[in-house]
Amino acid sequence: MPGKVGIVFVSHSELIARGLVDLAGQMAPGVALVAAGGTDDGRIGTSFDRVSAAITEADSGAGVAVLCDLGSAILTAETALDFLDDDVRARVRIVDAPLVEGGVAAAVAAEAGDPLEAVVAAAGTAAGSADADADADAAGDGAETTADVASDLRRVVTLVNPSGLHARPAADLVKLASTFGQPITVNGVDAKSLLAIMALGLTKGDDVVIASTDPAAADAVAAVAALAESGFGEV
Repeated sequence: MPGKVGIVFVSHSELIARGLVDLAGQMAPGVALVAAGGTDDGRIGTSFDRVSAAITEADSGAGVAVLCDLGSAILTAETALDFLDDDVRARVRIVDAPLVEGGVAAAVAAEAGDPLEAVVAAAGTAAGSADADADADAAGDGAETTADVASDLRRVVTLVNPSGLHARPAADLVKLASTFGQPITVNGVDAKSLLAIMALGLTKGDDVVIASTDPAAADAVAAVAALAESGFGEV
């Protein structure tokens, strides 16, 4: 049976690629994270052989997401794909996303067991991470506390789990919010954006304001609030 989606980090620097494996591995210990950085002789650049080997190592049958740092790294990855067997190539995606933020988002989604296309989509949310950071800075103003939001569409929960909304709880929250069609926010940012939620930097004891302006979102708000109240399985 296929395992989880694997992630390959293609960088011109071997140290950067290895560092990203270490970073993402803290959040996704069950995912095959493979570094493909530098040239075969240890110089700055990319290697067709290293990228090809990394894709093979990362592939469990569930697919592989490949993230690259610069344009020539993408070209190397595309060349490597051209030489794969057709059945393997069909389950490999080169992701258009920032290497660090996209890689972390992809790894967390893969750790949650999401399929390849969902992992690729999670990485893609990193493209708007700058806007997410700005929204997170503004969220403390209580953007969703206005009187026109009905009480059943707004819940305030105090985080009780030790690490707050770090990667795994944030991923759980986003995954739950994404099962609902209505828009939901957490402290003013999109509850369906992993990077936006993580950018809030919420820790134990912080208040989480879960809200929606959609009259049909009462069940969605209640479900997300219940997840936060439960401590995300950490307490």
